[in-house]
Amino acid sequence: MGRADPGHLAVGHVVRPHGILGELFVSTLTDHPEGTFAPGVVLRQGDASGLEPDPDLPPLRITEVRPFKDGFLVSFGGVETRSQAETFRGRYLLRPTAELERPGPGEFWHHQLVGLEVVTSQGVRIGVVRELMEVAASVLLAVEDGEREHLIPFRREFIVQVDLDGGRVVVDPPEGLLEL
Repeated sequence: MGRADPGHLAVGHVVRPHGILGELFVSTLTDHPEGTFAPGVVLRQGDASGLEPDPDLPPLRITEVRPFKDGFLVSFGGVETRSQAETFRGRYLLRPTAELERPGPGEFWHHQLVGLEVVTSQGVRIGVVRELMEVAASVLLAVEDGEREHLIPFRREFIVQVDLDGGRVVVDPPEGLLEL
């Protein structure tokens, strides 16, 4: 089955400081940024892996936020200079999953799909979802069968069913896709 709820999910990535007053340019990693990037929301800095909060770093409370390019300019309480902001460069910002908007019907968090068995609508086992890869036009399921990797677009026309309780994804790939 998919991995258990990790407790925190990455919702943003600090690209760089912006200006001299501690503001940060953050790219968003969530489909619902309006609820996450808002004054008063508390985020944690990710550890080196970006998957867990760094226990040695304090939580960050958003004081101001405004849209900018393909992300947001964010100010955090206590971060008032460019040199302070520079220490955040490259860090992932995490939020507890309990505080995030739940996925809607037909939507899934990536961690829910990793580890699921993938079978065709005819019952032929393809492998297990190792990871999801975001590319320009779609999300790809990277499915390993022990010998090779198959990349299957996570699109309605190819995904017949996602059964989280049953631990599997049923797919109907176009002819030739699994031979690539």
